[in-house]
Amino acid sequence: GGIWPAFTGVLVRDGYAGYEHLDKIEHAWCGIHQVRDLRAVHDPDPEGQSWAEAMVNTLLLANDTAHAARAEGRAALTDTELSTIGSRYAGAIARGRQENTRGSDPLHAQARTLLRRFQRHRDMILRFTVNLDVSFTNNTAELPARSVKVQQRTSGGSWRTLQGLIDFAVVQSYLSTATKWGINTLDAMTQLFTTGAWLPPALTPDTAAASSEAPEALPESITAADGTPAGPPPKLDWRRIRVPVAGLLDPAYVAARAALIA
Repeated sequence: GGIWPAFTGVLVRDGYAGYEHLDKIEHAWCGIHQVRDLRAVHDPDPEGQSWAEAMVNTLLLANDTAHAARAEGRAALTDTELSTIGSRYAGAIARGRQENTRGSDPLHAQARTLLRRFQRHRDMILRFTVNLDVSFTNNTAELPARSVKVQQRTSGGSWRTLQGLIDFAVVQSYLSTATKWGINTLDAMTQLFTTGAWLPPALTPDTAAASSEAPEALPESITAADGTPAGPPPKLDWRRIRVPVAGLLDPAYVAARAALIA
């Protein structure tokens, strides 16, 4: 089709080889896909594959750093920040080489394959650190497609009519857009059938936030449901990450935590 020849942005994607022919655009490798693959190597042998945990910690540090820079209004990370990320990235690879020099079992073979990926595709994996317009993950694009795949499985792989497919796409587009604006799905549907369809007040949530008179202040501390201070947010544990990881990637949460640490 004519979509890809006209695309001029950065494609945040997984490791599917079918994207490689798109050589006129920049590519970025989704960070959550990396975390998932690293966990698959680390979990069966945490001590023997400690490099995988070191690499995940590096990616999460880089993601936190990028979020903090955006919250401060910066257009790029500092040389010191990039150097720190790069050094930790290289250190994780070096440890991985040491831990996988020997071993012919499937786990070591999988680890060596993953190590080659991080060596060969460093720029693509860390694209989000040198271009702050690039997201750490492509979850925003993948989540709306999930409902389509679920519908395909439950309907035998296809829609019975073209009109049915069109109606499904319209409803899912409406609900997906409302969700991105923080509107509850049930509330959006209730409004649709009572007072009329909900419409976004601006092109994107970021546009609306930028046009407001005063941004909402970040909380000085995290408060429990009963009103008592609950202290700072808990330390991130990469081994508990599940997709989607909206809490981990939420810029407001990252900024609030950075303010508390400072």
